[in-house]
Amino acid sequence: MSEGQTSIPLKDRWLRSGIEPGDTILIHSNIKRTLIELRRSGVAVTVEEILQSFLDALGTQGTLLLPLFSFDFASGIPFDIRTSPSRMGALTEAGRLHKDAVRTGHPIYSFAVIGHHSEAFANLDNESGYAEDSPFGVLRTLNGKIGVLDLEDQNSMTFYHHVEEVMQVDYRYYKTFTADYTDWKGVTTPRSYKLYVRDIERGVKTNVNPAGELMWEQGLYKGFRPKCDTGMRVIRSREMFSFTANLIEEGKALGTLYSL
Repeated sequence: MSEGQTSIPLKDRWLRSGIEPGDTILIHSNIKRTLIELRRSGVAVTVEEILQSFLDALGTQGTLLLPLFSFDFASGIPFDIRTSPSRMGALTEAGRLHKDAVRTGHPIYSFAVIGHHSEAFANLDNESGYAEDSPFGVLRTLNGKIGVLDLEDQNSMTFYHHVEEVMQVDYRYYKTFTADYTDWKGVTTPRSYKLYVRDIERGVKTNVNPAGELMWEQGLYKGFRPKCDTGMRVIRSREMFSFTANLIEEGKALGTLYSL
């Protein structure tokens, strides 16, 4: 089936879930249910057509971010910005391979960026994964959105950790990882990058679903819960930042963002 035939109904799904033309949006996704539903209805859609449906919904002034996260570098496995694959599913890998995609430089938390604001992310090589100068920070500067398809907060919303790093919470700390890194020119050198990781020795466990429920209660999420209707929900990054920062400032992070 042609791209036009499949992208129109999918585009409509996303538009009635809180995505708007011209948005800059980071999408976390599990496309399995979407694929099954379409195939059961007789639509043989490809992953590339699902990717295109998001771009169609965003339009020429929109920008799509997809997470290309991989923890291989943290295990000492070399990273090649030209070829190292995403470990975040087929849609994200399709985004990495898109002809117009820009890839950001952090070897653990890199992103594919396609669209109007992609140049704002070009050559971005943040040392720390969640920092102000990371793609999360750029997304917030652009007043972008975060969209989640059929995933709970616990399995998707890395933006919480951006807030935690900016706020310098005491239940996380900086950890440095070093391995070989091959750049766009094919030059390989040892490089070191940081993550603001949870304090395992204190028994800290990420537990952000309670915060997600509070955001539903406060009307910050628009769209649908996982596995319901389209399964897509959307939130403004600045609103999520303010909400999460308030939890931290008010001493409510324990029980909403993490557990012991």
